[in-house]
Amino acid sequence: MDFWENFPANRLMAEASIWSSDFTHLADEFKRVDPYVDLYHFDVSDAHFVPGLLFFADLVAALRPLTQKMFHVHLMVEQPLSLVDDFAQAGADLITVHSENGPLAAGVIKKIQDLKLHAGLAVGLESQPESILPYLEQIDLILLMGTPIGVKGVGLSRLAAARIRRVRKLLHENGFAGKIKIESDGGIRQNTVPDLRMAGADLVVMGSLLFKSNDLDQTFAWLHALKREDEAKRLSSV
Repeated sequence: MDFWENFPANRLMAEASIWSSDFTHLADEFKRVDPYVDLYHFDVSDAHFVPGLLFFADLVAALRPLTQKMFHVHLMVEQPLSLVDDFAQAGADLITVHSENGPLAAGVIKKIQDLKLHAGLAVGLESQPESILPYLEQIDLILLMGTPIGVKGVGLSRLAAARIRRVRKLLHENGFAGKIKIESDGGIRQNTVPDLRMAGADLVVMGSLLFKSNDLDQTFAWLHALKREDEAKRLSSV
């Protein structure tokens, strides 16, 4: 089954980054944002691959009954294969591994598929967009980091939009345009999202932009109105 067939194809999609939620009121946070978001995003880190420790499978399992929306687990760890089973059992629908895991990434993606889940590939700022090419047949998502991996509150790299355009070109050239979605993670702010969407981002990982919004209706009306370059050109020619 195409992972994206039940998602909107004509607007920017939003993932809610649990890292930016109020941990003392997680159930309330889910209730507040659930009508608006398309997926939930769980960062997982081991203090080795990136600084700091982040979410474990028991937390994902505890939150799973709170929503019918898809759960996306983003593995930022040195030994991702050892965690796939736990997060699958906890309720993950989509699991993303980093290209920076090198030879391990292929085995992780195969394990995800063996469990009948969907796989994504994340690409850090230090890695070339072309690193996606060996994996295109096996993945549903390319997650492009716009900030250093695992570091919160850092400004968006000036290269972020160009890297999205490069990945869009690679997908088009290899016959995967529309089949694999592009997600931008890190530096997601009101002043950066329009450029990311214009460059071709299909999804953004929303942190403070979501959870600190005082008017979610307004925030998402603005978000959903943003256009890609091809959409904007088509509309301007009508």
